[in-house]
Amino acid sequence: MIKRLAQQEINRLLNQFPAVVIGGARQIGKSTLAKYIANQRKRNTLHFDLELPSDRRKLDDMEGVFTANPEKLIIIDEAQTMPELFTVLRPIIDAKRKPGRFLLLGSVSPFLMRHVSETLAGRVAYIELPGINVLEAQKTRIDYKKLWFRGGYPEALRLRSLTQWSTWMYNYEKTFVERDVTMLMNESLSPATVRKLWAILSGISSNLLNYEDLSRSLGISRATVVKYMDFMEAAYLIRRLPPWFINTSKRIVKSPKIYFRDSGLLHYMNRVDSYESLLNHIVCGASWEGFVIEQIIQLMHPSLKAFFYRTHHGAETDLVLVKGNRPVACIEIKLNNHPEIPKGFLNCINDLQSPNNFLITPESDSYKTHNIQVCSLLTFINKHLKKIK
Repeated sequence: MIKRLAQQEINRLLNQFPAVVIGGARQIGKSTLAKYIANQRKRNTLHFDLELPSDRRKLDDMEGVFTANPEKLIIIDEAQTMPELFTVLRPIIDAKRKPGRFLLLGSVSPFLMRHVSETLAGRVAYIELPGINVLEAQKTRIDYKKLWFRGGYPEALRLRSLTQWSTWMYNYEKTFVERDVTMLMNESLSPATVRKLWAILSGISSNLLNYEDLSRSLGISRATVVKYMDFMEAAYLIRRLPPWFINTSKRIVKSPKIYFRDSGLLHYMNRVDSYESLLNHIVCGASWEGFVIEQIIQLMHPSLKAFFYRTHHGAETDLVLVKGNRPVACIEIKLNNHPEIPKGFLNCINDLQSPNNFLITPESDSYKTHNIQVCSLLTFINKHLKKIK
């Protein structure tokens, strides 16, 4: 198993809260990590996977099961598929407020958290388990190039061959489109429309999101497009990066940018079948930008929020890290290891007066110019990111 950075935080939360929720995409490693944590804590454990009819039947009398096992760590997978679970948990927890009783796993964040916030406020902590990041990959001796190309799903990353990786991605897409959309959303969405939407989004990754254009391309209403997008974001598949704007005297772009959260899935959707072919593919620059942004958002200080910035007057940067209402870092992302400093990036720094400014590449040397630190992604993550708070 690839050791996850979230493990330490999950253990800390289990020592404080009666219930902990781990959210994350399908196949991202939630169940594997939960079982590993239970084993390390040397606790007797009950594990229920609510996708299995047999496990659901075992919980016909949830109150009886939970009451009869107060000393065991109870792990419940795909918890959002049984909304009544949360109503039962509240009095069970209140009757015995002991830390670390329940570990709930879910694949759809807002839907799961709606039930949590309504019934378990003050009794539960929430943490997201994202894909494998560069620090976790480094510790497992996985090269960043392999991580970038294959993406952060643990199983897909560790497969022996690219043919196996491609087969895994094919089945992930097929299962999601044909089964998970209906099951996780709890309503019927057209598989054909979802598949077409995936194809369109894979071609516009790192670009501004225009709902009207998507509506026309898909032949559905804008409201339906927004519903589909909300679901894909809720299932941890895409990220809509919001624009930063606070100075109303400037004409600011106010549409979000769209990214696939997993670079491997983006590559599969674009039929990129190797790292070498990725470097010559039209999606390469957009993929690198999205990969770097996902790494930074995963690993940045929790007090920071992520945005992009673009004006109609030419100021532009890929990522702005903001604390409160103050930009503390501007970040430009380039695939070229010998980049020139874009004029738009300099304009952005002048607009936002950010104290920390970086241009990140795959493998360039580290040097400073125009008050901008140029460095590789690994140097930025290992040396600079932790200092931005």
